[in-house]
Amino acid sequence: MLLSRSLPSSNAGHLIPISTSSSPRARPTTVRPRHHIPGGAMTIRAGRDAAHVLKVEPQPLKQVLDLEPQPVKQLIDRRPTTKLKIAVIGFGNFGQFLARTFAAQGHELLAYSRTDYSATARSLGVAFFDDHHDLCEQHPDVVLLATSILSAEKVLRSIPIQRLRRSTLFVDVLSVKEFPKNLFLQLLPPDFDILCTHPMFGPESGKHGWAGLPFVYDKVRIGESEERAERCRAFLEIFEREGCRMVEMSCAEHDETAAEIQFLTHTIGRVLAKLDLKSTSINTKGYETLLNLVQNTCSDSYELYNGLFIYNKNSTELLEKLDVAFDSMKKELFQRLHGIFREQLFDGSGKSFK
Repeated sequence: MLLSRSLPSSNAGHLIPISTSSSPRARPTTVRPRHHIPGGAMTIRAGRDAAHVLKVEPQPLKQVLDLEPQPVKQLIDRRPTTKLKIAVIGFGNFGQFLARTFAAQGHELLAYSRTDYSATARSLGVAFFDDHHDLCEQHPDVVLLATSILSAEKVLRSIPIQRLRRSTLFVDVLSVKEFPKNLFLQLLPPDFDILCTHPMFGPESGKHGWAGLPFVYDKVRIGESEERAERCRAFLEIFEREGCRMVEMSCAEHDETAAEIQFLTHTIGRVLAKLDLKSTSINTKGYETLLNLVQNTCSDSYELYNGLFIYNKNSTELLEKLDVAFDSMKKELFQRLHGIFREQLFDGSGKSFK
């Protein structure tokens, strides 16, 4: 029996015979890899010149993907619908972390950093530039600001934006949002698009994948043309394809929320670090959680923690609330302690014990 499949591509109409004949004169079997035929129509002929033909209709793409071997399925899922040229400004630890996934999805990556990361860039398939004038002359679709919070303004002011296309999309990945939003609006010409984002994970928490991890974004200024809207969508799609939980949120709302879930976490972790906690032979699960908190927060730079405090106006108020809460807790403990002493010193009639 011959099995032939027609493909929806430039090779459509060319059928590949697969012979199952046991005759020694039968042609060698020719098999096309399965991942080249998703959704293709399949025709089965009962014999070389048989008139009877059985046609099998194409299956929906999702069903075909579910039948594919896992490596092939992952390859198809990660292929971008729109390929972007992305320039990463600030190619440090976090910039490299993002670039790995961007490159794996098939986007073209450029990078600039004050430190020479050319060897790391080559290993990732990223073009490294030691002069940001040369990088901007490559006319990237997206300029991604991946610097520290403290150096963001200085770096942005140094970029020769006159060498970029006037509709370039600027994106930041800083841990605070109102600060870069105002910075972009102040320093970038009105023709430039602005997308403020915060991947709420990093090289440690995202080392096993980004699925289920929150990604916050605010479309601060995106042009009305279809091309510019598609470019913004294509950038966000990078994180969608990795399974991130996409959360559209204003920069102001992000900073108010992040002060509690991010600055507070870093503060508690660094306070515990000053206690120099040690692992013991009788650790409880709760204590292990505290040790992990210290490790995770202190593995980030103090520069990041300082930036979370300086450039998020909500952090100061939260720190004051933390002081009040700690004082209140101490007072409650001492009041209960004094109450126990009084019960031990006096009986129910108010007379002291002899």
